[in-house]
Amino acid sequence: MSISLSSELEKFIESQVESGKYPSPEDVIVAGIRLLEERERIYQGLFEELKKEIMLGIAASERGEVVDGETVFSELQQKLKRRRHQG
Repeated sequence: MSISLSSELEKFIESQVESGKYPSPEDVIVAGIRLLEERERIYQGLFEELKKEIMLGIAASERGEVVDGETVFSELQQKLKRRRHQG
């Protein structure tokens, strides 16, 4: 496989090798790809979790278990206030 990099990326890779963090340009690229893989796995997990929560919400709504918008926003504001006071 052959890839072309911008001069900006080439300089970054060279700086990582020169700093001693990585032994070669290939190692810098592999590290970057592994980070991308990890991020994608995290995003996929979050996406699946969100889908599950949406399905639970739809099912609750179909059973008539709903909360009006004012109550939801009021509860969110209270949570935010508590977090601000804690942290």
